[in-house]
Amino acid sequence: MAYETILSCADLFTNLNTKDWVIMDCRFDLMHPEWGEENYLEMHIPGAVYANVDSDLSGAKSPLTGRHPLPDPQDFLKSMSRLGIDNNTQVIAYDSTAGSFAARLWFLLRFYGYTKVAVLDGGFSEWMKQKLPYESGIHQNKPGHFTGTPRTDWIVTTADVENNLGKPGWLLVDARAPERFAGKQETIDSVAGHIPGAVDHFYGLNLDPNGLFLPAETLKNQYSALIKGFNPENTAVYCGSGVTSCHNLLAMAIAGLPQPRLYAGSWSEWIRNPQHSVIQKETSW
Repeated sequence: MAYETILSCADLFTNLNTKDWVIMDCRFDLMHPEWGEENYLEMHIPGAVYANVDSDLSGAKSPLTGRHPLPDPQDFLKSMSRLGIDNNTQVIAYDSTAGSFAARLWFLLRFYGYTKVAVLDGGFSEWMKQKLPYESGIHQNKPGHFTGTPRTDWIVTTADVENNLGKPGWLLVDARAPERFAGKQETIDSVAGHIPGAVDHFYGLNLDPNGLFLPAETLKNQYSALIKGFNPENTAVYCGSGVTSCHNLLAMAIAGLPQPRLYAGSWSEWIRNPQHSVIQKETSW
């Protein structure tokens, strides 16, 4: 059985020693980038390797990009191969924030045509809550040989957003918290607010009070009401830097809905251009 969206801690525990499974620890803190790897060294799920959001799951920043541009294709293929992934691997990604960073790896592997990847439901917090085993130090896998070609049609660029602003049938969904979307609070980026015409669907709404994904039917109802029949090809998700927006893409996949596109540059790239309009009040839908 291949896991392609999420799996439970119980299912992962059962498969800890299953051949051709690779477990990826994606824990990260935007304000303290070293935190994730430090915590990985202290304790992690047995057999997990560490995937760094900045260096493994993102490319080099420039004055024109957002905070987490997509990685260069060759660099990404090399990173995944180094971490032990090949084209027969079942990949499991987890973090400590209910999938908000692990979903980036989930999206990237699918972006390269690889679907045998799932996010651990509840992440490391749920794993520890269930008192399942952990280890410390560094785990290294035998290098794999991961190949793939990026699906560029899954991505929306800043130019695409510029060209489609205000057009009928075009929808942008912002995955950030309501206070950031509304421009009331901004602790990461230099400008507060959101892209004109966007609607807000905070990624935290995908979860129940225990940090587990809501049932598929509940997610389907939420997103169906949000997108209201919009063509997924004309719908794009974004966030601060193209990371937590992948959580919304994962939730829609769990719900069995078609996948919208990702505005990879997101808010942090949009505001690089001072001529871009921004909205600093909530937009109703």
